[in-house]
Amino acid sequence: MKRFHFIALLLITTLSVNAQVQLVFPDSVGWNVLNENEELNFQVKTHPDVKKHFSIEGVDGLGINFDSLGNFSWKPSFDLVDRVSKTKDFSVIFQAAFADGKRERKTITFTVKHVNRPPVVEELPVFYVRQSKENTYQISSDFVYDQDGDPISFRSSQTQLPEGATLSSQGQFTWTPSRLQFANLKTNPLTIEFIVQDQPDKAEKKGQLHLAQTQLDLPSEIQILPIDTLFTIKEDETLNLRISVSDPNGDDNVRSVGFIASDKRIPTAAFKENTQLLYEFTWTPGYDFVDDAQTALTPELTFFALDKSNNRTQKKVRIKVLDAENMIKKDALLFSKYRSNLIDCMVLLQQLDRNQKQLNQDYKKAKKGKKNRSIVNASLGAVTGFTPIIVDDPTSAKAVSGVGGTTVLTLGTLEATEVIGRSKENIMDKIKINIDLRNKVQSSGDDFARKYALKNSRRSPEFDKDIDKLRANLNDQRIVLLELDAYNKNLGHIDDKDIKKVFLDYGDETK
Repeated sequence: MKRFHFIALLLITTLSVNAQVQLVFPDSVGWNVLNENEELNFQVKTHPDVKKHFSIEGVDGLGINFDSLGNFSWKPSFDLVDRVSKTKDFSVIFQAAFADGKRERKTITFTVKHVNRPPVVEELPVFYVRQSKENTYQISSDFVYDQDGDPISFRSSQTQLPEGATLSSQGQFTWTPSRLQFANLKTNPLTIEFIVQDQPDKAEKKGQLHLAQTQLDLPSEIQILPIDTLFTIKEDETLNLRISVSDPNGDDNVRSVGFIASDKRIPTAAFKENTQLLYEFTWTPGYDFVDDAQTALTPELTFFALDKSNNRTQKKVRIKVLDAENMIKKDALLFSKYRSNLIDCMVLLQQLDRNQKQLNQDYKKAKKGKKNRSIVNASLGAVTGFTPIIVDDPTSAKAVSGVGGTTVLTLGTLEATEVIGRSKENIMDKIKINIDLRNKVQSSGDDFARKYALKNSRRSPEFDKDIDKLRANLNDQRIVLLELDAYNKNLGHIDDKDIKKVFLDYGDETK
């Protein structure tokens, strides 16, 4: 019974040592999905639990904290994901290094969701008005703004406004004070509270407008933010314009707002209404918008507003769309080059391994030789007799032959390799070349797989240069000396798991 327990314990120990160590992450659904400004904490472990040293790659500029014990902590900043994209993926590589020199790596993709913040309202400068004049004050984006870049709208309770005053959804305050109102302002300045609301999430913040005296006249117009007449973007970039419509007769006087595009491929769905007088234009051209034979296209957009009297106000902008390289196709092509070159390394390693096995067999045969054998091919005139005499000597095997009874010819035993025409020294030289080449190809393949495991690294100019260096190792001139069979590769089907077995740092991120 004790012997049985010992054998079982030995078997379990052997299985645990030979088993591949795996990285263990949280297994709850959506554990790698988090919001901006939300802290994520967990500890990476290994199965089985062995002594290891953790590290992480691809975290530059993200603010991720990860120590050698596997403790992960991250609180994404508010500006990490823009309001239009809503979500953004970030891929990093976790690595565990073990005492025996082996490593285990795994790529994890975190999805960060955009979190809306309420608008910021700073203290506004005093608004000075004049008597019997229509005074207009536009609340500036220098004092009221949204940190996420959301469109904002304004509103105020009618009880907070003096008689005859209005506050539009664009933050435009309008008032024509009477004589009595103007007189009261001189000794009792007014303070009006208003509410700022972002769109489309409706987060709110309160602000105050102080009234004293002066006047600003704002004519009816369409305002486009950012303020410009020509916008230049690439095919894969998103243009986001905020359009606000102001009317001296009040919000209700605006009947319709829209746009006309010179290029029919610009969809009407790109124009969206947030409030009655606040609109947004969001458009991404796409890689097929500019023809391959062209470098750019410049469509024209005409934004218009119609009031109830059919008075038309319009403003034109042009969008210069530059031809852009299709990064989706480029990343796929770069990954194909990355993978195919590593496969070529695998093929050469397989050939070198087979060749090493054959050379070892040849060397054993050459080293063994054929003892106590000699060849005599001589003619010394009249030979009366031939008598071979074998002399056993522990230090040297000799064959002594008597020729003609009076002439003695002594020959050292020939090595079998010399008999068959091949030298064991030549085989040993090939073995050394084979081992050196294999180590060189394995090392350069490991470096290449690790350096370009992530797609962002493959976009660098050094990628093609490193491919040339890798190819130089694969085309080493000494390969000719090994007389490898260029047509006997026996590849079969090679998937990513096969590549990862040879090159542990291989990364399969393609998107």
